[in-house]
This record gives sequence, C-alpha cells and structure tokens, in this order.
Amino acid sequence: MPTVASRAHEAARSIQKVEAFFKTYNASVNETPAIADFTFGNPHEMPLPGVVSALKTHAEPQTVDWFAYKTNEAGACAYLANALTEELGLPFSEEDIALTKGAFGAIKMCFTMLLEPGDECIVPLPGWFCYGPMLAAASAKEVQVPLDPSSFDLDLSAIADAITTNTRIVVVNTPHNPTGRIYSRADLQDLADLLEAKSAEIGRRIWILSDEPYRRIRFDDLGFTTPAVVYPHTLIDYSFGKILLAPGLRLGYLAISPTLPQSEREELQTLRFAVQMADGWNVPDATLIYAIPDLDKVSIDIASITRRRERMLGALNQWGYQMTKPEGTFYLWGRAPGGDGDEFSRRLQDSGVYVMPGSIFDRPTDFRLCLTATDEMIENALPFFQAVANEMPR
Repeated sequence: MPTVASRAHEAARSIQKVEAFFKTYNASVNETPAIADFTFGNPHEMPLPGVVSALKTHAEPQTVDWFAYKTNEAGACAYLANALTEELGLPFSEEDIALTKGAFGAIKMCFTMLLEPGDECIVPLPGWFCYGPMLAAASAKEVQVPLDPSSFDLDLSAIADAITTNTRIVVVNTPHNPTGRIYSRADLQDLADLLEAKSAEIGRRIWILSDEPYRRIRFDDLGFTTPAVVYPHTLIDYSFGKILLAPGLRLGYLAISPTLPQSEREELQTLRFAVQMADGWNVPDATLIYAIPDLDKVSIDIASITRRRERMLGALNQWGYQMTKPEGTFYLWGRAPGGDGDEFSRRLQDSGVYVMPGSIFDRPTDFRLCLTATDEMIENALPFFQAVANEMPR
C-alpha cells in the first residue's frame, strides 16, 4: 500500500524542476558567492521605511484581544473594497474580500472553492511555476497552453483547443510573469466572449482566475484592465509582497467580482470563512491586517526599477540579446545566446552572476532576470553578460 497520497507525488513531479534549481542554486552560491543575484524577487537592500514603520506601529497592542484569532476583519475588508473600487472601477463591497496569506493563499482558496477532483485549469506558458503543484494538491489537472510566441499575448485559438468538458478555470496573469506583458481590454474582451461561448457549449461555467500580484508595478504610464471588468465569473488574487518588495510578509486577498450574478456572489461570500478555515486558517497575521491601510500607501520605487530596466535592455540588446521589453512586473525575459538557457545560466554562475533559466518556465531557450537587484549588482554583472554572449554560439 502506498504511504503517501498520489496527489502529493503529483505535486512533487510538477515542481521538481524548480526544486532541483533551488538545490543547485543554494549549492552554487556556497561555492561561488553572488556578485549579482537576478533569480528571485527578493530584496537586496534594507526594507522600505514605510513598511517598517507600519509594522512597528501595529505590533504595539492596543486592546487585550489585539493578537486574538482574526478572520475577514470588517475594517480591513471595507478599506480594501473601497480601494479596489477606486482602482479598478468596479463596486466592490467588504463581503467580496477574503484576507489571505499572500497571493498563494488566495489562489489556494480559489482552487478549493471552484475545483472538483479531475477538473482542469488552463495555465499560460511560459508562466509561474507554482500553479501546477497547487492544482495537483487539489486533485486537479494543469493544462498548459502557450502564449503567442512573438508577442506573449493570449493565444485564443490555443485556449479554445484546450477547453474540454472538464475545464473549470483559465488563469490570466497580468502583468505577466515572466514576460511583463499587460493584456489589453480588447484582448480580455475577446477571451471573455470565447469563455461565454465555450461555457454554453460544454454546459458548465468556466471561470477566470485573474492573478494580479504585479498590478501596481507598471512602466511608461500604462493602464491596467482586470478581466473582472469584462467577465463577471472572475476571481482576483493579489499580494502586497511585490509592491512592498517584502515577500516574507504573507499578506494578500481574494476578491469576488461584484458583477457576478447576485446569487452566485452571495454563495461565494457565504463560503469565505469555511474555505479559509479548511485551507488551514488561511488568514494573515493580526499585525499585517491592522497595517493594511498604511501598507497600501507604500510602494517600491518604480522609477528605479524603470531605470534598471533601461540600463539592462540597452546593454543586452547592444550585445545581441533578444529581449522582451516588459510593460509591468520587475522582470526581464529574453532568449539566451545559443538558445540554451541552462548552459547560459551555468556559465554566468561560474562568475557569481545568477539568473533563472527558462527551463523553470518550460521555455528552455530563454532566461529571466529580476530587476530587484541593486544598481551595483547590475554594473558588476554586465561585463559577464557581454563575455558570455561573445563565447556562446548565436
């Protein structure tokens, strides 16, 4: 008899490339300390003063129950509903907001609410590498669908071909990790029209999970449209960890589209608490909940990220790299010299420069850079990018 549930093994298989990279990365850094680390969206400078101030302020107890069990605290949910109404142009109420442990917790909550065992979830490729194991743990299936290879727009034809009678969710990640693409309202409307037609065809509602943790990190004054504007059957996940550059603070939420038919909206609202409890008390720590109004006013310096984007793009394009100019997020995505992201990554790490190979995103020809690296890291690393470009075949 097996010791462990099959879904645990499926989750392990889904994340094995990332797990192997973690192990290799940690071992390599021990042998060759990083002069520049472009791998993950971690901070490389001291935390933002506004974050520290908010945590200090709200860690000081004001009542005897300051650190008692917390759920979807009315004040915090009302604040976020008002903020979302202003930001996204939809009339959210506090009952539409579920406070979660980051976007991870919000995505888990969505999967618990919507997926039956054997259901399918369509995921863009290249894309974030944690949908798969989370779906496996929910006894559901990840169906990877490629984005348009030239623009990284949604490929509606590919999505249509991937839809079956088991399809339940389509993930829309905008701004997109790793490419930085922001999907236009027109593109999202086309997707909404497709999903309306396909839902009617299969006799079952297909939902959108709009994964929006980078929503506020946009360049060149570009706007943003959430799929919830054009498709009522949308749930939105959000994380404060990106805009604060503090991923260790597990603070996020799942938001129900207020345009959802009222009976379905009320059913989801009613189930919030039960699902969060069943997911392991999926609620942020008390201090973070109290700090939401203050943290919501804090942001990484988008101008600095923009400057780093331009510096890296200018240098890499000069040396023959084929890079995608991101519209949002804090990543750069491009093709590795010679089309071998793993070999490119290995050559750079021999010099203490660490990047994420595209194989982690099921695109082995490419690589990703994280622009949360410091200016000093970038300047130290650029000569090695030039050297590797000259060494590897084109």
